[in-house]
Amino acid sequence: MALYVQKFGGTSVGTLDRIEAVAERVAQTRSQGHDVVVVVSAMSGETNRLLGMAQQLDPDAKRREMDVLVSTGEQVTIALLAIALNRRGCPAVSMTGDQVRIHTDSAYGKARITHIDTDSLQSELASGKVVVVAGFQGRDEHNAITTLGRGGSDTTAVAIAAALKADECHIFTDVDGVYTTDPRIEPKARRLSTITFEEMLEMASLGAKVLQIRSVEFAGKYRVPLRVLSSFIDGEGTLITYGGERMEAPLVSGIAFNRNEASLTILGVPDRPTVAAQILGPISDANIDVDMIVQNTLGDGTADFTFTVNRDDYRRARALLELTASELGAACVQGNGEIAKVSIVGVGMWNHPGVARTMFKVLGEEGINMQLISTSEIKISVVIDEKYLELAVRSLHAAFGLDQEPSEQPLGNNPGLI
Repeated sequence: MALYVQKFGGTSVGTLDRIEAVAERVAQTRSQGHDVVVVVSAMSGETNRLLGMAQQLDPDAKRREMDVLVSTGEQVTIALLAIALNRRGCPAVSMTGDQVRIHTDSAYGKARITHIDTDSLQSELASGKVVVVAGFQGRDEHNAITTLGRGGSDTTAVAIAAALKADECHIFTDVDGVYTTDPRIEPKARRLSTITFEEMLEMASLGAKVLQIRSVEFAGKYRVPLRVLSSFIDGEGTLITYGGERMEAPLVSGIAFNRNEASLTILGVPDRPTVAAQILGPISDANIDVDMIVQNTLGDGTADFTFTVNRDDYRRARALLELTASELGAACVQGNGEIAKVSIVGVGMWNHPGVARTMFKVLGEEGINMQLISTSEIKISVVIDEKYLELAVRSLHAAFGLDQEPSEQPLGNNPGLI
């Protein structure tokens, strides 16, 4: 008998019929003698509905109260799913994040899990029940409800799987696995049977919506067996592998992209060693994540400093940067909320030169200007105008042969890649 943690997202539980279908799937797993913990999101659209009501009352509502509000969406889902399971003769109990004892820090809207007390979970499992847990939420040391940010139910599921030392963690979504890129952009995208932890971490951090990045971090840190599956069709999904389990990796495994990007530039700051910390300090203190950073040193003792943030944080970040610019005596602040980030990802790039050249050549031939560039051992990211995003994704997907099986893809000794 195994212990499985199964997570179902908002579209998977978006209607009563879909909740019934999830109950059937969970009950079938339980009938095979396995212990099951189910983590669910709010019904599709519910979180946005709640946020919309709050916005009508106060666009700048306190984040603590926003967390209290949006956490109710998952509470509805766990109760409905537990009701559906019990009616099928499958004993089940619903539990909020607080009842489970999911402890977090106090970063409202973006809280991080610090630890999980498993006693209550283990007690319910020992009594033969399926435990249905509200994802996306916990409680901080001040006894306040917290939420983990968009996609936080993935993190809840993986964290519970790690805490319980589950045999597997299954993430059920509206897609049947991880694809080489979004099939809605490139119909020739292929489902990957496996992907390395490193690649999945990069894909998630670069905008792939299949898994939340923190869930992948948890899975990697605790080596949680993790598989992405479809809620609607049967299949093997995509397995995240670890270490050297995929020796013959393709050159590039996938194309990730993120539309939800904005850039900020502070012009004419003093060119001194402490200026970067002075610029980014207030941004960090406001719990705003910064992604790509470029500092351009000028010849007159000043520098221009550019960084990207999530578009949702753009207004707050710009207001903070305006204050910093005044303190530093900078020339001005500029911003662009109509950019996108496109990235190629693959552990196979480690041993092959010329990949960046190929990427830049392809984009150049399409007339796509690159505003920022960043690289690591297994990814290359560029910032471009958002209007060119789909063209860039399709062009790169074709250039690196991602519509072909790995054995048919261009090899590192192909002259076009050197």
